[in-house]
Amino acid sequence: MRFPWGCIPYPMDEITLRLITGGRTSARRFVLTFAALSLGLAATAFSATTSVHPQRNLLSGAPELHQLGEDLPGIQAALLPHGDWEPFPRAGDRSAWAGLDAATRADLISKGEALLDSPWEVLPATTYLEYMRNGDRRSYQVPWADRRNRLITLVLAECAEGKGRFIDQVTNGLWVLFEETSWVYPAHIFMQRAGADLPDATEPIVDLGVGETAALVAWIDYLLGPQLDDVSKMTRKRLSHEVQQRILKPCLDRADFWWMAWDTQGHPINNWNPWIVANWLSSALLIEKDPELRARHVEKAQRVLDQFLNSYPADGGCDEGPSYWGRAGASTFEALDWMYGASDGKISVFDEPLIAGMGRYILTAHVGHEWYMNFADANARTAVDGPLVYRYGQAIGDEEMAAFGVWLWQRRQPPPVGRLQSIGRIVPELFLAAEMAEQTAADPLPRDGWLPDLQLMTARDQAGTTDGLYVTAKGGHNDESHNHNDVGSFIAYLDGSPLIIDVGPEYYTAKTFSAQRYEIWTMRSAWHNVPLVNGHEQSPGREFAATNVHYQASDESAWLKLNLENTYPDAAGINSWTRTITLRRNNDLEVRDFYDLEHSDIIATHLVTNRPIEIIKGKSGETVAVSLGQFPGTTQGRGALIYPQSGISNVRITNIEVTDARLLAIWGPQVSRIEFVTESPELRGTTSIRIVPAVPEILIANETP
Repeated sequence: MRFPWGCIPYPMDEITLRLITGGRTSARRFVLTFAALSLGLAATAFSATTSVHPQRNLLSGAPELHQLGEDLPGIQAALLPHGDWEPFPRAGDRSAWAGLDAATRADLISKGEALLDSPWEVLPATTYLEYMRNGDRRSYQVPWADRRNRLITLVLAECAEGKGRFIDQVTNGLWVLFEETSWVYPAHIFMQRAGADLPDATEPIVDLGVGETAALVAWIDYLLGPQLDDVSKMTRKRLSHEVQQRILKPCLDRADFWWMAWDTQGHPINNWNPWIVANWLSSALLIEKDPELRARHVEKAQRVLDQFLNSYPADGGCDEGPSYWGRAGASTFEALDWMYGASDGKISVFDEPLIAGMGRYILTAHVGHEWYMNFADANARTAVDGPLVYRYGQAIGDEEMAAFGVWLWQRRQPPPVGRLQSIGRIVPELFLAAEMAEQTAADPLPRDGWLPDLQLMTARDQAGTTDGLYVTAKGGHNDESHNHNDVGSFIAYLDGSPLIIDVGPEYYTAKTFSAQRYEIWTMRSAWHNVPLVNGHEQSPGREFAATNVHYQASDESAWLKLNLENTYPDAAGINSWTRTITLRRNNDLEVRDFYDLEHSDIIATHLVTNRPIEIIKGKSGETVAVSLGQFPGTTQGRGALIYPQSGISNVRITNIEVTDARLLAIWGPQVSRIEFVTESPELRGTTSIRIVPAVPEILIANETP
């Protein structure tokens, strides 16, 4: 049976957008098997060009095959009936929950007991308004997240114990969330037609906070539905109503949310899309009982997710960085996993190379231990969800990724205070623990990585170890998602500890995503490892991009060569600027710049570090090297020597006090910029530096090697 046009009650703005864009609904593709995929790295020269991503439509099929509503019967037929999808045991399955490790159950119950008698925090309207008044996001978002994390703790305690002790407080917690006028973060309320103000209760909008909260209450209904009914039959009725009104109805009725990506309204297509889609899907699949409406939600969510996948680089790289991978690639996996499970395996694209590449990115991005390459707004020290990596690796048939997930899980740390947790990720981990404990754990630490679409390389002295030098370097452009002005920048590690760093972002404020973004010191090229040319930094914008990008790797070396002249404003007076970043394995790291200028004043090579710095002078008082000491907080490990090789007349050090709590936790109280300066340079010339691991007994001679 097909639904005639008039029987599908799409709202007018959805129909209008479909007609204008030529959009039709999705031709469903059912894939019944997984395929193991491995993306190899070619250790040969590669010239990168700007990629034009195809309209892959992995989920919704080729546009020319679409007819409005054509595929709804297929999706509806594929989905299990409401209530039949059981991704993990409900609380009523006492044998399953009692079968958890005794220490785990005791810990879950103990944490719940600690919260039984504490009151729920009040969040007044003026706290919501603080973001509009002073740009502070955390004053509302931290207690907002604490409410939800507390509710999760109580739910898990009840599931673990199964005696009803925690149900009253779970009901109280749900009621607290129901009584919130909006689940939208204050920083995102600008999406409502009334603009940045208190939420308009008559216009539900959908942001990250709505998605997370809707999924939370939907999973609670799944886990504890009958137990909630024992307290009051009205709780689940209210729960269903709130999920319908706050996420399901607006997502189905509207097509103008920027994260849906039909009209991005100037925003980049980023992690918002899969993050919200995954939560939208779980909410719909768990709460919506009408078979046709459930199918409509899945069909539209597929088209929205396809907008994200169509924009994604073919190499699977996440331009937002590894700390955002958990809500970009990993949320994409979750959305696909929910559809796979709810269709009993009939809806699947896990055999697609792009999906495999999106998963394996996190292996490429891993430096070692808790450290990851952190271009853009990523954090250098990142807690990656090991069980999620394990599940992803299993889904794409990648044993190396699955083993890495187990390795991460074995080293997991408690989540930071104030960070919202996701119950849809916590519960699977509980029931995977015994399985993962029997699996091989391994951190592959690949020797080389190359993502041609992102123009991003990684290289280390040897595979499988953090010993020695590691470097990651990037090309790209200065309009990437969560962009910093950093084309041609690099990051270096020595023996697994940061050496030359990318500072990363401070805690977000209103300024972070405003027209004043590049007034923030951590976003400017002046505090990245790139040149300063005639007093000019790099400029923001898509047109400020690397050109002539080449990469090569062999047993002896790995290098990235690229032109940077287009990343600076015309006033910098650059005819050409070619940078080559070379790792000579088990030897040194060299950064060499060839330049051709229209006029010359001063140029400088910038290197940023948080290590102790000493400038070492030669017999004639000239700078022959800069010594970097041990990484702060460590009692062992090598330092390094930086040798100015050519064209450099002076070395300056600029220190900046770190006051942001996020950065303090990573880098300590001070970050320094080393400036290798060339004053009044020739119009054409070369500058270069070499970074060499220090020999502990003899740090420096009075001559450069």
